Amino acid sequence: MPSSRLTVLFVDLALIVALAHLAGAVARRCGQPAVIGEIVVGILLGPTVLSGQLSQHVFPLEVRSELGAFADLGLALFMFKLGAESEWAAGRSMRRASAGIAAAAMVFPFVVGAGLGLWWHPGGSSTQGVAPVLFMGVALSVTAFPVLARIIEDRGLSRAPLGQLAVASAALCDVLAWSMLGVVMVLCGVDTPWRLLWFVPYLLVMVAVVCPVLRRLTRSGHTSLDLSLTCVGVLASAAATEWMGLHFIVGAFVFGVVRTRALSGRGKEHGTEADAELRRGLGSLDSRILMPVFFVVAGWQVDLSRLDASHLLDLVILLVAAGGSKFLAVMAAGRLLGLKPRDSAALGALMNTRGLTELIVLTAGRELGLLDDVSYTLLVTMAVLTTMSTGPILRRLLKEGTATGPAHANPPSPDHPSDLAPERSGTGG
Repeated sequence: MPSSRLTVLFVDLALIVALAHLAGAVARRCGQPAVIGEIVVGILLGPTVLSGQLSQHVFPLEVRSELGAFADLGLALFMFKLGAESEWAAGRSMRRASAGIAAAAMVFPFVVGAGLGLWWHPGGSSTQGVAPVLFMGVALSVTAFPVLARIIEDRGLSRAPLGQLAVASAALCDVLAWSMLGVVMVLCGVDTPWRLLWFVPYLLVMVAVVCPVLRRLTRSGHTSLDLSLTCVGVLASAAATEWMGLHFIVGAFVFGVVRTRALSGRGKEHGTEADAELRRGLGSLDSRILMPVFFVVAGWQVDLSRLDASHLLDLVILLVAAGGSKFLAVMAAGRLLGLKPRDSAALGALMNTRGLTELIVLTAGRELGLLDDVSYTLLVTMAVLTTMSTGPILRRLLKEGTATGPAHANPPSPDHPSDLAPERSGTGG
């Protein structure tokens, strides 16, 4: 790489990191998760502002391929962490209740999204078959587990039954969403059908071979070895699924789940130590540098300036279909589980958090040819707006300090779902 090109690449990386940090701080000051600010910066650095002239000058074409590679690496590491964390959340004591909430949060929005896909045809005339319809179902049913977990932590609901139920349900939703997205990818893999036959043997090898080998090799407790094995495993697994014709995010996610399963056999104390070391080794690199690059690369495909009055009607339909279907389905499921009306509504608002996970799904859909530029822009806008609405709705439904008192020190029993509802004093809850 020429020295001048390398200089531009380093300057662009520094600019992205600085703007992401600033935008995240502004978003937090506005009561929003930091990821919202980072996504907005990515959009503003794309063709939305000055018809893309700003983006072309700041990020010239000769360095965009390198920035795209950084973005893909960050996405692979993020998907690994998502897979690793999903096992922790799914192991809570309220599995039965969280399974019911997750099913409601996925099934009804999926059906609504699939019906919308039949009418809207988001990929244009170039896409045919059932894959675009199924993809719209996935796109409308996604819940962003990491963003939701951060909102719950910021609201002081981490130890509350309501917060624990939301986190466990969102983790299950993530597993279901990535599984359904994998099905869509299989249906889209028309160019390499024979390679897809390797997916089942790949899963068997990951469970029957890789998991026991990881457990045995890391039993010595050397965290540096654990970090090296994890990096090799994530990249190799991502490469395998990419070669099969699936997206590399599937392989990274599967390896995260497998690694957590391997750690579960090494004892809680060592597993916690290894996870902490892993977060220090990979977390800062991914969240502070690589994922902000992903937001910028994704923002190059979002052009809000192309939307006119007719597209605003499409956006309203998307917001009602995505937000309304998930909110009503989760709220109904919460009431059936015995939650109080306000807690059910708060849970519905939390499960409408989309953010980063939705952006990853939409990016994959665009790469598969299932979304055109306008559809991608509308769906990204929908994801940002539904995520931004979560905080204000929670502030209106829940008083400050709700569900943080001594009454919530112990997690509820799944056999008594009514215990999930936080007790409140007074009638204004």
